[in-house]
Amino acid sequence: MSPLVKIRAERDQMSAVERRVADFILENAQLLRDYSSQQLADALGISQSSVVKFTQKLGFKGYPDLKYSVGEAIARADNGDAAQVAALVPAAADESPAGNLWRCKSASEEETRLINAPETLQAVADAIAVAGAGGKVFMIGLGDDDMYARGFAQRLSLLGIPCVHHIDAGRMAASVSAAGAGDILLVFSEQGQHPALCKIARFFRERRGRLITVTRHTSNPLRALADIALLVSAHDERPYIQPVLYQSALQHLLDGVFVQLCEGDEQRHLQLLANLERIQQMLDL
Repeated sequence: MSPLVKIRAERDQMSAVERRVADFILENAQLLRDYSSQQLADALGISQSSVVKFTQKLGFKGYPDLKYSVGEAIARADNGDAAQVAALVPAAADESPAGNLWRCKSASEEETRLINAPETLQAVADAIAVAGAGGKVFMIGLGDDDMYARGFAQRLSLLGIPCVHHIDAGRMAASVSAAGAGDILLVFSEQGQHPALCKIARFFRERRGRLITVTRHTSNPLRALADIALLVSAHDERPYIQPVLYQSALQHLLDGVFVQLCEGDEQRHLQLLANLERIQQMLDL
């Protein structure tokens, strides 16, 4: 993973001092080669040890190792690597608003892809397939998170995987009382902090069901309870852009799971085609 992509992806989990270092590196990546760890510390008004701890927390042996990796990332960007370019210049001032937004979305989707290993997406797809074959799939999201839960539940139904979907925490708590081993609960919660969802998650796990959470890439109570955690990376200082990036990256993540479900079983694929044809016939009436 590019060090710049990694820094952006991990930013939400950093302390205030670490975020200052991260932001400086992201905004001045091409100048980093001219800074020693002491000079960087002086520029930020922090201790040199804070810079060293920052680099080690990211998995580098030390500051020189980080600086070398950033230099390599810049070189790859100069050679036309689109992902590296997106990481280096997430908000180029000389682009049109549409072009800038595309670049920011590309960076966010790339970060999200990199922090969710292929094995994790496969594990989610397998859990949904098993629950859909002989158990139950429960799904909930409150407020704005419900549109992702609702949309994903509808797409699963096209594959012949029925879902128990609620937008009310009380009704979901009642529904999961019938859950058992092999069932799964997908909880969509951007911040992962909602007390009611955490209570439902604990109750569901007591019923021996498997919990899958979809949250931001932060340390949060809901993620800590998950058997499988899907994570979204979406950062921008502009309050009107960050929700757009989150929505785009999350949709891309869910699309990956949906495609694996479509391609992993011929019967589900045939069911999808049959349902799409049936829907089209209804629309043609």
